[in-house]
Amino acid sequence: MNKTTATYTDWQRLARKALNGGCLTKEEGLSVLEAEDDEVLPILHAAFAVRKHYYGKKVKLNMIINAKSGLCPEDCGYCSQSIVSTAPIKKYTLLDKETLLAGAREAMARKAGTYCIVAAGRGPTNKELDQVVDAVKAIRATMPLKICACLGILKDDQAERLADAGVHRYNHNLNTSRANYPSITTTHTYDQRVETVEKAKKQGMSPCSGVIIGMGETNEEIVEMAHALRELDADSIPVNFLNAIPGTPLEQAGRTPAMKVLKVLALFRLVCPAKEIRVAGGREVNLRSLQPLSLYAANSLFVGDYLTTEGQDAASDHQIIEDLGFEIELCAL
Repeated sequence: MNKTTATYTDWQRLARKALNGGCLTKEEGLSVLEAEDDEVLPILHAAFAVRKHYYGKKVKLNMIINAKSGLCPEDCGYCSQSIVSTAPIKKYTLLDKETLLAGAREAMARKAGTYCIVAAGRGPTNKELDQVVDAVKAIRATMPLKICACLGILKDDQAERLADAGVHRYNHNLNTSRANYPSITTTHTYDQRVETVEKAKKQGMSPCSGVIIGMGETNEEIVEMAHALRELDADSIPVNFLNAIPGTPLEQAGRTPAMKVLKVLALFRLVCPAKEIRVAGGREVNLRSLQPLSLYAANSLFVGDYLTTEGQDAASDHQIIEDLGFEIELCAL
């Protein structure tokens, strides 16, 4: 297939291939990303056939709490909390147990099934891990929520403690391709991120790892990212789209066109057919009025704010889901 000859039949063939356990080739993946914009609806139709097979019309909601803001020694070029950022953000140490519990209650009020405790930094100190473990145990004892932790690079014993406390999922994004990684971050490596995901898997936590689109990567590299996450066997894949924050090294990066966003989400669905594909950070900025279409490929989204940027209000997300005729999937522990 190529940009000028791909047809509805071609996209349906890719859907059948995904449903039959096959993996899209690099060329097939590129055909999705490089298709004419007129092909977006047929591509989404193919992606939806796969999404519907595994998830029906259900949508999983996730809510983030920024449990520790700023004060990070890493130099990630996209992040307002990094040491190289001059963005005027709130900076604070790890939130106390009661604040984390209040966040969990808010997640339930927003109909989220997964509560994501995220802390800036290279990795947690033992004291910080104690605080998170204490809060997780209290949440698990009182609320029917799945808990995802995102605390940076983990040591083996730290991963074991989180799993023992009841953390269901650990998030550590690959963010970009292996080749592009040094242009985004120099204070840690791509392989260190892969190793942390593997440590979480080893302890029985569900692996969550995703990407940020719009950081100078090529279409070929986007396909490579999708294949890398398939190989990593990530259960949950947040697909973020750069929201360029003033004061960060990537502040001049442009937004990803909405039609490209939809092609990327369809690609990830077709490459990782049975996995939770989450349209994540930057969806409001990059998709704008086309946000509802994302759920024909993705089956999950973040509800509420992100780390240092605002999301749209939960009621608007609930309305999108209702208007599509879809259904919020409530947590089932």
